[in-house]
Amino acid sequence: MTQAALEHENKLIAQEYKELLRISYQTLTDDDKKLIRSAFEVAVDAHKEQRRKSGEAYVFHPIAVAKIVASEIGLDAVSIASALLHDVVEDTPYTLDDIDRMFGETVARIVDGLTKISHLKKDMNISQQAENFRKMLLTLNDDVRVIIIKIADRYHNMLTMDSMPEHKQVKIASETLYIYAPLAHRIGLYNIKTELEDLSLKYTEPEVYYDIKSKIEESKEEQQAYIDAFSDIIDNSLKQEGLNYYIKGRMKSIFSMRRKMKTQNVGFDEIYDKFAIRIIYKSDAKNEKFLAWKIYSIVTDHFTPNPVRLRDWISSPKSTGYEALHITVMGPKGKWVEVQIRSERMHEIAEKGYAAHFKYKHGDQKEQGIEVWLNKLQEALENSNSNAVDFVEEFKLNLYSKEIFVFTPKGELKSLPKGATPLDFSFNIHTEVGMRTRGAKVNGKLVPLNTTLHSGDQVEIITSEQAKPNQNWLDYATTARARAKIKSVLREEKKSVAEEGKEILRRKLKSQKITLNEDSINKMVTFFKLKTSLDLFYRVGIGSIDNQMIRDFASSYSNAFISFFKNRIRRTPAPEDIDKEEITSKYDLLVFGKEEEKLDYKLSQCCNPIPGDDVFGFVSVSEGIKVHKKNCPNAISLQSNYAYRIISAKWVDSTQEEFKADIQLTGIDNLGLVSEITEVISDNMHVNMRNLNFSTDGGTFTGRITVVVKNKGILNKLTENLQQINGIDKVTRL
Repeated sequence: MTQAALEHENKLIAQEYKELLRISYQTLTDDDKKLIRSAFEVAVDAHKEQRRKSGEAYVFHPIAVAKIVASEIGLDAVSIASALLHDVVEDTPYTLDDIDRMFGETVARIVDGLTKISHLKKDMNISQQAENFRKMLLTLNDDVRVIIIKIADRYHNMLTMDSMPEHKQVKIASETLYIYAPLAHRIGLYNIKTELEDLSLKYTEPEVYYDIKSKIEESKEEQQAYIDAFSDIIDNSLKQEGLNYYIKGRMKSIFSMRRKMKTQNVGFDEIYDKFAIRIIYKSDAKNEKFLAWKIYSIVTDHFTPNPVRLRDWISSPKSTGYEALHITVMGPKGKWVEVQIRSERMHEIAEKGYAAHFKYKHGDQKEQGIEVWLNKLQEALENSNSNAVDFVEEFKLNLYSKEIFVFTPKGELKSLPKGATPLDFSFNIHTEVGMRTRGAKVNGKLVPLNTTLHSGDQVEIITSEQAKPNQNWLDYATTARARAKIKSVLREEKKSVAEEGKEILRRKLKSQKITLNEDSINKMVTFFKLKTSLDLFYRVGIGSIDNQMIRDFASSYSNAFISFFKNRIRRTPAPEDIDKEEITSKYDLLVFGKEEEKLDYKLSQCCNPIPGDDVFGFVSVSEGIKVHKKNCPNAISLQSNYAYRIISAKWVDSTQEEFKADIQLTGIDNLGLVSEITEVISDNMHVNMRNLNFSTDGGTFTGRITVVVKNKGILNKLTENLQQINGIDKVTRL
């Protein structure tokens, strides 16, 4: 490179630095400027030998990321410095200790988090990829700024991706759609989220992207004319009220147009709400809300509103801090148009996300504000012990879900994702409340725990010391937090059953003259085709491996001589990971409907579901129940056209399955008999009763009880115990 070119480049770098300070959203103190200056110098020095694929000096990249962090996201000096340094430890001789020494612990921690993320290997299958994102999200525990700078880094990479080979472009773009766009959305960086989605579409579906883009360009003038026509009508009325405001139009993003065209199955011209009109007004804090509704009433004086589509995010802001009033009105030329009313402060929050939120607070409050917001994010990511794909899927679930607002009995407002149930609500209040949930009242009425809540519901949770989560709760809860907590309790519970099972097994083997040791355990796990030793103990604990089965094993184990020859013929390798601390499920049984009945079915050819998949049943005319995967290409059309023929289905593990049994009792009627029967069933044997029916006739009585038991052994024991009760003549299973 010639001397002149180098000098020119250095000049550009210096210009970029000045620009960075000029556009910073937060006011920078002298100390801040010093910090940024030294970070800038280290970055320039560290990257002096490096060039980007496009040929320009590498240092332009960290500067660009810092500019995004400073102006578009509006973060503080620490973040700007960290953004400048984000690639230093990874690619250059500088170490983390150097950064710590020069810039202090916080910057070092953020840079370390960023380095960890970029070390995640990129070429891998989905579950590996998910594992990476999980690691990435867990670095949030250190400092959420890590993620924000990572989003800015990704945004700049997306802007400068043209010089990359095509397969890389597609890969990076899909990854962006999969995780970075939802993350930006969650953090309230709506502008960046939109940009990321559009840029990703440009590489994943270029024809579609350019097609929609050109159509938007063509309709620009027409749009401006429409906005002018709209403004002219309400301009006078707003001015008469002495309001200080401006009106802007905003085209929906290319990506959201694409999504609308897909979901509604329409062409570009048929999308009716291509753009929104924003009325942004100046106001002091005191009158902000009052003025928003005043503008609302002026707009609706001139244009008829669509009553179903009023969104009031001013009285109850979204959890990301977004505030605005959205109305859809019938505008000029009979077109529906969305009008967003927000003050300048609200507008800044919508554009910048949380940074703007706290610009309006001072000192202590400012610091605390960021804390509150971090804690919110933390919650979404709190529980990290589910497997990685679930984790990312649930995380995405919580990211994109729409919100509903419900009230506690005291009238506090809680925000939950759409589709949430009373069980989600109870875990949202507190984990302990969730664990002890016994029932729930919605608007004063007792409802099942899987009822879907709606905005405005008042929810009261009934708790009891005796209540504890059971397997069905996983069907009732939808939020990641509740599901993760329930899963971990169930896991613990299974472990304690397994502890008991181990002791039972030790006794039973002893009576067969076999010692419970590593060898016998491994052989039993293989014999019963299980995966881990814990599986074995658990199944003995719940009685699904009964005495007879243990005797069968013992006889094959004792005849070592015979089995030695058998094994020579067919070696059964002991499964690996036999000591894993988990109880696995062998999904091998399909059950249907709320009652979880076992019905005849066929697996459909179009999507070939396998045990463990999310599935549903479809009652076909000639072939009985056909089972489809929930994400089967035909699922949507079946569910929309033949909703009445859809039957819910899920895979369960038959060895952990509970089944229902009907017991009939006959005998002589006497006082207190019913309470004795129920005591035997519920208190002494801890068996669940579903149905109870007693009738007496001339001194004799007949009773029918439906119980839920894990296996036949428990049922036999139950019938024996009932037989002992004074006055009972006969106990039969129907």
